[in-house]
Amino acid sequence: MAAIGPDIGQASISRVDEGASNQQFALIALTSLFFMWGFITCLNDILIPHLKGVFDLSYTQAMLVQFCFFGAYFLVSLPAGRLVERVGYQNGIVIGLGIAVIGCALFIPAARIQVYSLFLFALFVLAAGITVLQVSANPYVTALGAEETAASRLTLTQAFNSLGTTVAPFFGTALILSVAGVAASDISGVEGASAVELPYMILAASLAVLAFTFRFLKLPKIESHMGADQAAEKVGRWEALKHRHLALGVVAIFLYVGAEVSIGSFLVNFLSESNIAGITEHEAGFYVSLFWGGAMVGRFIGAAVMQYVSAGKVLAVCSIGAVILLLLTIFGSGQLAMWSVLSIGLCNSVMFPAIFSLALARLGPLTSQGSGFLCLAIVGGALVPLAQGALADSIGIQMAFALPIICYVYIMYYGIKGHFVREA
Repeated sequence: MAAIGPDIGQASISRVDEGASNQQFALIALTSLFFMWGFITCLNDILIPHLKGVFDLSYTQAMLVQFCFFGAYFLVSLPAGRLVERVGYQNGIVIGLGIAVIGCALFIPAARIQVYSLFLFALFVLAAGITVLQVSANPYVTALGAEETAASRLTLTQAFNSLGTTVAPFFGTALILSVAGVAASDISGVEGASAVELPYMILAASLAVLAFTFRFLKLPKIESHMGADQAAEKVGRWEALKHRHLALGVVAIFLYVGAEVSIGSFLVNFLSESNIAGITEHEAGFYVSLFWGGAMVGRFIGAAVMQYVSAGKVLAVCSIGAVILLLLTIFGSGQLAMWSVLSIGLCNSVMFPAIFSLALARLGPLTSQGSGFLCLAIVGGALVPLAQGALADSIGIQMAFALPIICYVYIMYYGIKGHFVREA
Protein backbone atom coordinates (compact mmCIF):
# COMPACT_ATOMS: atom_id res chain seq x y z
CA MET A 1 0.00 0.00 0.00
CA ALA A 2 2.91 2.29 0.64
CA ALA A 3 3.84 2.00 -3.01
CA ILE A 4 1.58 4.83 -4.11
CA GLY A 5 0.09 6.18 -0.89
CA PRO A 6 0.32 6.33 2.87
CA ASP A 7 0.01 3.56 5.36
CA ILE A 8 -3.44 3.34 6.89
CA GLY A 9 -3.93 4.43 10.45
CA GLN A 10 -2.04 6.29 13.14
CA ALA A 11 -5.52 6.78 14.59
CA SER A 12 -6.38 8.67 17.73
CA ILE A 13 -7.79 5.40 18.96
CA SER A 14 -5.04 2.90 19.59
CA ARG A 15 -5.27 -0.72 18.59
CA VAL A 16 -7.09 -2.80 21.17
CA ASP A 17 -4.81 -4.62 23.55
CA GLU A 18 -7.01 -7.71 23.97
CA GLY A 19 -6.09 -10.95 22.18
CA ALA A 20 -6.78 -11.75 18.58
CA SER A 21 -9.75 -13.94 19.52
CA ASN A 22 -11.52 -11.00 21.17
CA GLN A 23 -10.88 -8.85 18.11
CA GLN A 24 -12.30 -11.54 15.84
CA PHE A 25 -15.40 -11.87 18.03
CA ALA A 26 -15.92 -8.10 17.90
CA LEU A 27 -15.59 -8.07 14.10
CA ILE A 28 -18.13 -10.90 13.80
CA ALA A 29 -20.57 -9.01 16.01
CA LEU A 30 -20.08 -5.80 14.04
CA THR A 31 -20.83 -7.51 10.73
CA SER A 32 -24.46 -7.84 11.84
CA LEU A 33 -24.68 -4.05 12.03
CA PHE A 34 -23.15 -3.59 8.59
CA PHE A 35 -25.65 -6.09 7.23
CA MET A 36 -28.63 -4.32 8.79
CA TRP A 37 -27.85 -0.79 7.68
CA GLY A 38 -27.05 -2.03 4.19
CA PHE A 39 -30.41 -3.81 4.15
CA ILE A 40 -32.29 -0.72 5.32
CA THR A 41 -30.50 1.64 2.92
CA CYS A 42 -31.13 -0.55 -0.12
CA LEU A 43 -34.79 -0.94 0.78
CA ASN A 44 -35.15 2.69 -0.34
CA ASP A 45 -34.55 1.54 -3.93
CA ILE A 46 -37.76 -0.47 -3.68
CA LEU A 47 -39.63 2.13 -1.64
CA ILE A 48 -39.03 4.88 -4.24
CA PRO A 49 -40.90 3.34 -7.21
CA HIS A 50 -43.63 2.16 -4.81
CA LEU A 51 -44.29 5.61 -3.35
CA LYS A 52 -43.89 7.18 -6.80
CA GLY A 53 -46.80 5.08 -8.00
CA VAL A 54 -48.94 5.39 -4.86
CA PHE A 55 -48.65 9.19 -4.62
CA ASP A 56 -48.24 9.89 -8.38
CA LEU A 57 -44.87 11.63 -7.96
CA SER A 58 -42.38 13.03 -10.46
CA TYR A 59 -38.82 11.68 -10.42
CA THR A 60 -37.67 14.73 -8.49
CA GLN A 61 -40.38 14.31 -5.86
CA ALA A 62 -39.66 10.58 -5.56
CA MET A 63 -35.97 11.32 -4.93
CA LEU A 64 -36.98 13.21 -1.78
CA VAL A 65 -36.89 9.75 -0.20
CA GLN A 66 -33.11 9.71 -0.60
CA PHE A 67 -32.87 13.42 0.17
CA CYS A 68 -34.45 12.95 3.61
CA PHE A 69 -32.67 9.68 4.32
CA PHE A 70 -29.17 10.85 3.46
CA GLY A 71 -29.85 14.41 4.57
CA ALA A 72 -29.88 12.99 8.09
CA TYR A 73 -26.18 12.16 7.68
CA PHE A 74 -25.45 15.83 7.09
CA LEU A 75 -27.38 17.03 10.15
CA VAL A 76 -26.55 14.20 12.55
CA SER A 77 -22.96 13.14 11.75
CA LEU A 78 -21.10 15.81 13.73
CA PRO A 79 -23.39 15.60 16.80
CA ALA A 80 -23.09 11.82 16.52
CA GLY A 81 -19.31 12.11 16.53
CA ARG A 82 -19.40 14.16 19.74
CA LEU A 83 -21.88 11.70 21.27
CA VAL A 84 -19.64 8.73 20.48
CA GLU A 85 -16.61 10.51 21.91
CA ARG A 86 -18.56 10.96 25.14
CA VAL A 87 -20.30 7.59 25.55
CA GLY A 88 -17.93 5.28 23.65
CA TYR A 89 -18.31 3.12 20.57
CA GLN A 90 -20.39 0.33 22.08
CA ASN A 91 -22.91 2.64 23.76
CA GLY A 92 -23.07 4.68 20.55
CA ILE A 93 -24.07 1.52 18.70
CA VAL A 94 -26.87 0.83 21.18
CA ILE A 95 -28.18 4.40 20.96
CA GLY A 96 -28.07 4.32 17.16
CA LEU A 97 -30.04 1.08 17.08
CA GLY A 98 -32.65 2.52 19.44
CA ILE A 99 -33.20 5.58 17.25
CA ALA A 100 -33.49 3.35 14.18
CA VAL A 101 -36.21 1.30 15.91
CA ILE A 102 -38.23 4.48 16.43
CA GLY A 103 -37.80 5.41 12.76
CA CYS A 104 -39.09 2.03 11.59
CA ALA A 105 -42.06 2.24 13.95
CA LEU A 106 -43.04 5.63 12.49
CA PHE A 107 -43.83 3.94 9.17
CA ILE A 108 -47.00 2.50 10.69
CA PRO A 109 -48.78 5.83 11.39
CA ALA A 110 -47.38 7.23 8.12
CA ALA A 111 -48.99 4.37 6.18
CA ARG A 112 -52.31 4.71 7.95
CA ILE A 113 -52.55 8.49 7.61
CA GLN A 114 -51.32 8.25 3.99
CA VAL A 115 -49.26 11.44 3.96
CA TYR A 116 -46.03 11.43 1.91
CA SER A 117 -44.31 13.93 4.21
CA LEU A 118 -44.76 11.57 7.17
CA PHE A 119 -42.97 8.81 5.25
CA LEU A 120 -40.12 11.25 4.67
CA PHE A 121 -39.98 12.13 8.39
CA ALA A 122 -39.88 8.44 9.33
CA LEU A 123 -37.00 7.93 6.90
CA PHE A 124 -35.14 10.87 8.44
CA VAL A 125 -35.42 9.43 11.97
CA LEU A 126 -34.40 5.98 10.75
CA ALA A 127 -31.37 7.44 8.96
CA ALA A 128 -30.39 9.41 12.07
CA GLY A 129 -30.01 6.11 13.92
CA ILE A 130 -28.02 4.60 11.05
CA THR A 131 -25.74 7.65 11.11
CA VAL A 132 -24.87 7.07 14.77
CA LEU A 133 -24.12 3.44 13.90
CA GLN A 134 -21.82 4.51 11.04
CA VAL A 135 -19.89 6.98 13.20
CA SER A 136 -19.48 4.32 15.90
CA ALA A 137 -18.73 1.19 13.88
CA ASN A 138 -16.48 2.33 11.01
CA PRO A 139 -13.58 3.73 13.09
CA TYR A 140 -14.02 0.86 15.56
CA VAL A 141 -13.38 -1.65 12.77
CA THR A 142 -10.25 0.21 11.62
CA ALA A 143 -8.87 -0.06 15.18
CA LEU A 144 -9.47 -3.81 15.57
CA GLY A 145 -6.16 -4.97 14.15
CA ALA A 146 -3.00 -3.90 12.37
CA GLU A 147 -2.90 -0.44 10.80
CA GLU A 148 -1.65 -1.63 7.41
CA THR A 149 -4.66 -3.95 6.93
CA ALA A 150 -7.33 -1.45 8.02
CA ALA A 151 -8.64 -0.97 4.46
CA SER A 152 -8.85 -4.72 3.92
CA ARG A 153 -10.63 -5.23 7.24
CA LEU A 154 -13.15 -2.47 6.60
CA THR A 155 -13.73 -3.84 3.10
CA LEU A 156 -14.51 -7.27 4.57
CA THR A 157 -17.12 -5.88 6.97
CA GLN A 158 -18.53 -3.73 4.15
CA ALA A 159 -19.00 -6.97 2.20
CA PHE A 160 -21.61 -7.96 4.76
CA ASN A 161 -23.15 -4.53 4.27
CA SER A 162 -23.46 -5.51 0.62
CA LEU A 163 -24.99 -8.84 1.62
CA GLY A 164 -27.76 -6.78 3.22
CA THR A 165 -28.18 -4.68 0.09
CA THR A 166 -28.37 -7.87 -1.99
CA VAL A 167 -31.06 -9.50 0.14
CA ALA A 168 -33.16 -6.34 0.63
CA PRO A 169 -34.54 -6.11 -2.95
CA PHE A 170 -35.98 -9.63 -2.71
CA PHE A 171 -37.55 -8.78 0.64
CA GLY A 172 -38.86 -5.41 -0.53
CA THR A 173 -40.10 -6.61 -3.90
CA ALA A 174 -42.07 -9.45 -2.32
CA LEU A 175 -43.64 -7.33 0.42
CA ILE A 176 -43.74 -3.78 -1.01
CA LEU A 177 -43.68 -3.77 -4.83
CA SER A 178 -46.55 -6.23 -5.06
CA VAL A 179 -49.81 -6.36 -3.12
CA ALA A 180 -51.76 -9.53 -3.83
CA GLY A 181 -49.93 -9.76 -7.16
CA VAL A 182 -50.70 -6.18 -8.23
CA ALA A 183 -47.84 -3.83 -9.12
CA ALA A 184 -47.32 -0.85 -6.83
CA SER A 185 -47.77 1.58 -9.68
CA ASP A 186 -51.32 0.27 -10.21
CA ILE A 187 -52.54 0.79 -6.65
CA SER A 188 -53.09 3.80 -4.44
CA GLY A 189 -54.63 4.87 -1.17
CA VAL A 190 -54.82 2.64 1.90
CA GLU A 191 -53.89 -0.58 0.10
CA GLY A 192 -50.75 0.87 -1.45
CA ALA A 193 -49.53 2.78 1.59
CA SER A 194 -50.16 -0.10 3.99
CA ALA A 195 -47.79 -2.36 2.03
CA VAL A 196 -44.86 -0.86 3.93
CA GLU A 197 -46.17 -1.68 7.41
CA LEU A 198 -45.17 -5.33 7.67
CA PRO A 199 -41.58 -5.00 6.36
CA TYR A 200 -40.77 -2.07 8.63
CA MET A 201 -42.38 -3.76 11.63
CA ILE A 202 -40.08 -6.72 11.00
CA LEU A 203 -37.11 -4.36 10.78
CA ALA A 204 -38.08 -2.61 14.03
CA ALA A 205 -38.21 -5.94 15.87
CA SER A 206 -34.85 -7.04 14.42
CA LEU A 207 -33.13 -3.78 15.35
CA ALA A 208 -34.55 -3.96 18.88
CA VAL A 209 -33.06 -7.43 19.31
CA LEU A 210 -29.68 -6.15 18.10
CA ALA A 211 -29.81 -3.18 20.50
CA PHE A 212 -30.51 -5.51 23.43
CA THR A 213 -27.72 -7.84 22.35
CA PHE A 214 -25.08 -5.11 21.96
CA ARG A 215 -26.05 -3.63 25.30
CA PHE A 216 -24.73 -6.72 27.06
CA LEU A 217 -21.94 -7.88 24.74
CA LYS A 218 -18.41 -7.69 26.13
CA LEU A 219 -16.51 -6.04 23.28
CA PRO A 220 -12.83 -5.03 23.38
CA LYS A 221 -12.20 -1.57 24.81
CA ILE A 222 -10.55 1.05 22.65
CA GLU A 223 -7.89 3.01 24.50
CA SER A 224 -7.13 6.59 23.54
CA HIS A 225 -3.57 7.70 23.00
CA MET A 226 -2.19 9.34 26.06
CA GLY A 227 -3.34 12.95 26.05
CA ALA A 228 -5.46 12.50 22.92
CA ASP A 229 -8.67 13.57 24.65
CA GLN A 230 -7.04 16.73 25.98
CA ALA A 231 -5.48 17.44 22.58
CA ALA A 232 -8.81 17.04 20.84
CA GLU A 233 -10.37 19.60 23.16
CA LYS A 234 -7.72 22.17 22.26
CA VAL A 235 -8.15 22.02 18.49
CA GLY A 236 -10.96 23.58 16.54
CA ARG A 237 -13.94 21.64 15.25
CA TRP A 238 -12.66 22.03 11.66
CA GLU A 239 -9.02 21.22 12.40
CA ALA A 240 -9.07 17.84 10.65
CA LEU A 241 -10.03 19.43 7.33
CA LYS A 242 -6.65 21.16 7.24
CA HIS A 243 -5.29 17.78 6.19
CA ARG A 244 -5.58 17.86 2.41
CA HIS A 245 -6.03 14.11 1.93
CA LEU A 246 -8.98 14.15 4.35
CA ALA A 247 -10.61 17.19 2.73
CA LEU A 248 -10.33 15.60 -0.72
CA GLY A 249 -11.56 12.33 0.76
CA VAL A 250 -14.68 14.04 2.08
CA VAL A 251 -15.47 15.17 -1.47
CA ALA A 252 -14.77 11.66 -2.76
CA ILE A 253 -17.18 10.08 -0.24
CA PHE A 254 -19.81 12.69 -1.15
CA LEU A 255 -19.57 11.88 -4.86
CA TYR A 256 -19.23 8.11 -4.42
CA VAL A 257 -22.31 7.78 -2.20
CA GLY A 258 -24.22 10.17 -4.45
CA ALA A 259 -23.38 8.18 -7.58
CA GLU A 260 -24.10 4.78 -6.06
CA VAL A 261 -27.40 5.86 -4.51
CA SER A 262 -28.47 7.62 -7.72
CA ILE A 263 -27.85 4.55 -9.84
CA GLY A 264 -29.59 2.23 -7.39
CA SER A 265 -32.56 4.58 -7.01
CA PHE A 266 -33.25 4.67 -10.76
CA LEU A 267 -32.72 0.98 -11.50
CA VAL A 268 -36.35 -0.16 -11.23
CA ASN A 269 -37.67 2.65 -13.41
CA PHE A 270 -34.74 2.41 -15.85
CA LEU A 271 -35.14 -1.33 -16.40
CA SER A 272 -38.87 -0.81 -16.91
CA GLU A 273 -38.19 1.42 -19.93
CA SER A 274 -39.36 -0.18 -23.20
CA ASN A 275 -36.00 0.38 -24.94
CA ILE A 276 -34.02 -1.21 -22.09
CA ALA A 277 -35.64 -4.35 -20.63
CA GLY A 278 -39.33 -3.50 -20.85
CA ILE A 279 -40.16 -5.45 -17.70
CA THR A 280 -42.60 -4.71 -14.88
CA GLU A 281 -41.55 -2.95 -11.66
CA HIS A 282 -42.06 -6.21 -9.78
CA GLU A 283 -39.65 -8.04 -12.10
CA ALA A 284 -37.17 -5.15 -12.12
CA GLY A 285 -37.09 -5.16 -8.32
CA PHE A 286 -35.40 -8.55 -8.30
CA TYR A 287 -32.73 -7.34 -10.75
CA VAL A 288 -31.74 -4.64 -8.24
CA SER A 289 -30.28 -7.43 -6.10
CA LEU A 290 -27.80 -8.18 -8.91
CA PHE A 291 -26.51 -4.60 -8.76
CA TRP A 292 -25.91 -4.84 -5.02
CA GLY A 293 -24.82 -8.47 -5.27
CA GLY A 294 -21.98 -7.36 -7.52
CA ALA A 295 -20.86 -4.99 -4.78
CA MET A 296 -20.94 -7.83 -2.27
CA VAL A 297 -18.82 -10.15 -4.44
CA GLY A 298 -16.41 -7.33 -5.23
CA ARG A 299 -15.90 -6.53 -1.55
CA PHE A 300 -15.00 -10.10 -0.66
CA ILE A 301 -12.53 -10.10 -3.56
CA GLY A 302 -11.30 -6.61 -2.67
CA ALA A 303 -10.66 -7.57 0.95
CA ALA A 304 -8.17 -10.15 -0.30
CA VAL A 305 -6.69 -8.03 -3.12
CA MET A 306 -5.99 -5.04 -0.88
CA GLN A 307 -3.81 -7.22 1.33
CA TYR A 308 -1.28 -6.96 -1.53
CA VAL A 309 -2.33 -4.04 -3.77
CA SER A 310 -2.62 -0.46 -2.56
CA ALA A 311 -6.12 0.86 -1.92
CA GLY A 312 -5.41 3.85 -4.17
CA LYS A 313 -4.64 1.70 -7.21
CA VAL A 314 -7.70 -0.47 -6.69
CA LEU A 315 -9.86 2.64 -6.30
CA ALA A 316 -8.57 4.14 -9.57
CA VAL A 317 -9.12 0.95 -11.58
CA CYS A 318 -12.67 0.51 -10.28
CA SER A 319 -13.50 4.15 -11.09
CA ILE A 320 -12.34 3.74 -14.69
CA GLY A 321 -14.49 0.61 -14.99
CA ALA A 322 -17.56 2.49 -13.67
CA VAL A 323 -17.10 5.29 -16.23
CA ILE A 324 -16.91 2.81 -19.13
CA LEU A 325 -20.02 0.96 -17.95
CA LEU A 326 -21.96 4.22 -17.57
CA LEU A 327 -21.09 5.24 -21.13
CA LEU A 328 -22.49 1.91 -22.32
CA THR A 329 -25.58 2.50 -20.19
CA ILE A 330 -26.20 5.92 -21.75
CA PHE A 331 -25.48 5.13 -25.38
CA GLY A 332 -26.55 1.48 -25.43
CA SER A 333 -29.98 -0.11 -25.34
CA GLY A 334 -31.64 -3.40 -24.55
CA GLN A 335 -29.49 -6.08 -22.90
CA LEU A 336 -26.27 -4.08 -23.33
CA ALA A 337 -27.54 -1.09 -21.34
CA MET A 338 -29.27 -3.33 -18.82
CA TRP A 339 -26.23 -5.44 -17.92
CA SER A 340 -23.87 -2.47 -18.09
CA VAL A 341 -25.76 -0.56 -15.41
CA LEU A 342 -26.13 -3.67 -13.24
CA SER A 343 -22.38 -4.37 -13.50
CA ILE A 344 -21.50 -1.00 -11.98
CA GLY A 345 -22.17 -2.54 -8.58
CA LEU A 346 -19.01 -4.61 -8.94
CA CYS A 347 -16.97 -1.44 -9.55
CA ASN A 348 -18.57 0.28 -6.55
CA SER A 349 -17.60 -2.56 -4.24
CA VAL A 350 -14.34 -1.32 -2.71
CA MET A 351 -14.83 2.43 -3.10
CA PHE A 352 -16.30 3.35 0.27
CA PRO A 353 -13.89 1.38 2.49
CA ALA A 354 -10.90 2.40 0.33
CA ILE A 355 -11.74 6.11 0.44
CA PHE A 356 -12.64 5.98 4.13
CA SER A 357 -9.39 4.29 5.13
CA LEU A 358 -7.16 6.47 2.92
CA ALA A 359 -8.81 9.66 4.16
CA LEU A 360 -8.27 8.77 7.85
CA ALA A 361 -4.57 7.95 7.39
CA ARG A 362 -2.21 9.61 9.89
CA LEU A 363 -4.77 11.92 11.46
CA GLY A 364 -3.64 11.07 14.99
CA PRO A 365 -5.96 12.58 17.64
CA LEU A 366 -8.15 14.01 14.87
CA THR A 367 -9.27 10.59 13.62
CA SER A 368 -12.67 10.70 15.37
CA GLN A 369 -13.28 14.19 14.01
CA GLY A 370 -12.24 13.06 10.55
CA SER A 371 -14.61 10.09 10.73
CA GLY A 372 -17.43 12.51 11.54
CA PHE A 373 -16.64 14.62 8.45
CA LEU A 374 -16.57 11.54 6.23
CA CYS A 375 -19.95 10.41 7.51
CA LEU A 376 -21.17 13.98 7.03
CA ALA A 377 -20.22 13.68 3.36
CA ILE A 378 -22.68 10.80 2.95
CA VAL A 379 -25.16 13.62 2.36
CA GLY A 380 -24.10 13.13 -1.26
CA GLY A 381 -26.72 10.39 -1.26
CA ALA A 382 -29.32 13.11 -0.68
CA LEU A 383 -28.20 15.73 -3.20
CA VAL A 384 -26.85 13.81 -6.20
CA PRO A 385 -29.99 11.64 -6.66
CA LEU A 386 -32.15 14.77 -6.39
CA ALA A 387 -30.07 16.40 -9.13
CA GLN A 388 -30.30 13.28 -11.27
CA GLY A 389 -34.07 13.23 -10.70
CA ALA A 390 -34.31 16.77 -12.03
CA LEU A 391 -32.22 15.73 -15.06
CA ALA A 392 -34.44 12.70 -15.65
CA ASP A 393 -37.53 14.91 -15.65
CA SER A 394 -35.92 17.26 -18.18
CA ILE A 395 -33.73 15.17 -20.51
CA GLY A 396 -34.86 11.61 -19.83
CA ILE A 397 -33.87 8.89 -17.40
CA GLN A 398 -31.16 7.35 -19.63
CA MET A 399 -29.23 10.54 -20.38
CA ALA A 400 -29.44 11.51 -16.69
CA PHE A 401 -26.85 8.80 -15.98
CA ALA A 402 -24.24 11.26 -17.26
CA LEU A 403 -24.15 12.83 -13.80
CA PRO A 404 -22.56 9.83 -12.03
CA ILE A 405 -19.77 9.84 -14.64
CA ILE A 406 -18.54 13.17 -13.25
CA CYS A 407 -18.52 11.64 -9.77
CA TYR A 408 -16.41 8.65 -10.80
CA VAL A 409 -13.89 10.80 -12.68
CA TYR A 410 -13.14 12.66 -9.44
CA ILE A 411 -12.88 9.40 -7.48
CA MET A 412 -10.35 8.19 -10.07
CA TYR A 413 -8.28 11.31 -9.37
CA TYR A 414 -8.44 10.66 -5.62
CA GLY A 415 -7.23 7.11 -6.08
CA ILE A 416 -4.34 8.14 -8.32
CA LYS A 417 -3.13 11.27 -6.58
CA GLY A 418 -5.57 12.95 -4.17
CA HIS A 419 -5.11 10.55 -1.26
CA PHE A 420 -1.40 11.29 -0.69
CA VAL A 421 -0.72 12.59 2.80
CA ARG A 422 0.73 16.07 3.15
CA GLU A 423 1.38 18.03 6.30
CA ALA A 424 -1.60 20.06 7.52
